Amino acid sequence: MKTNYQLVLDSELEQIAASGRTPTLLLHSCCGPCSSYVLEYLARYFRITVLYYNPNIQPETEFDRRAETQKQLLSEAAYENPVSLIVPPYDDSAFLSAVSGLENEPEGGARCLRCFELRLAETARAARDGGFDYFTTTLSVSPHKNAEALNSIGMSMGDKYGVRYLCSDFKKRNGYKRSIELSSLYGLYRQDYCGCRFSIRGPSGADTGTQT
Repeated sequence: MKTNYQLVLDSELEQIAASGRTPTLLLHSCCGPCSSYVLEYLARYFRITVLYYNPNIQPETEFDRRAETQKQLLSEAAYENPVSLIVPPYDDSAFLSAVSGLENEPEGGARCLRCFELRLAETARAARDGGFDYFTTTLSVSPHKNAEALNSIGMSMGDKYGVRYLCSDFKKRNGYKRSIELSSLYGLYRQDYCGCRFSIRGPSGADTGTQT
């Protein structure tokens, strides 16, 4: 039986609210549109730092465009608690090394899982080094992303680096729909492929559509 990670998140947030504290959260963001709903949702409970760590995005011009969209969102939206942003320099070498030999895997397969591991491992490491209480990712807001796999990887990385992973399935309760509404409200650029050059191709050589 699959875990309902929305209910797991509900329980965690209830405990945080009851404690009267405002913990820190390092939020891996795949893009501005996906983070829009997640930030609206979680900034009531956390002081958030957004980590735009996405070495999978190709080409560099696309990485930059999505980074600027992330900055745009944070400059225009208002949140209950402070939200800051970290954008590491562009370098796709870690991604290319991580997925070496998996270039021909179908979208959503082993290559994507390796990509999730790469990004969540770096987020967990940065959360540990930065003294954050929690870390998580926006990736589960997409209907194309496997929340079960993401949470499994996230918890594993949390154990490895000693930081609590905030389980979630942000697509639940119309999260994805709300992200589209917020993207429209703020005029955010919405990409039409997940990020890497392999995802443009899709499982059958066709354009994949918005999958980040």
